[in-house]
Amino acid sequence: MTTITICTTCRAEATREDRESPPTGEAFLRAVMEAAGATPLRVRGVACLMGCNHGCNAAISAPDKMTYVLGRFDGNATDARALVDYALLHAESSGGIVPFRQWPAGVKGHFIARVPPLDDEAG
Repeated sequence: MTTITICTTCRAEATREDRESPPTGEAFLRAVMEAAGATPLRVRGVACLMGCNHGCNAAISAPDKMTYVLGRFDGNATDARALVDYALLHAESSGGIVPFRQWPAGVKGHFIARVPPLDDEAG
């Protein structure tokens, strides 16, 4: 199962120094949950993905597939829809690698890191 993990403590660049308002990541999590709706995706929030300079951050992962960390989102419904659309493509792929030509426009320019799956063998 493909999981979208949203950093709930992230703040979008425009509000990064605002400590009076709730973190943008909280609203982003709600928007992603709504966009995911009845899809087979799992959506969860975590307190920190340690990408503060890239907030709002998200990770897309699944067993035996590449994990992708994305950021620099505003945390709105349009960003949430693009993230969910990409995660659905990730879920359909054999190794988590989605060809660039299939990427939703809303995720282009938002990739921060790619993490290979862990090997099955201990060693």
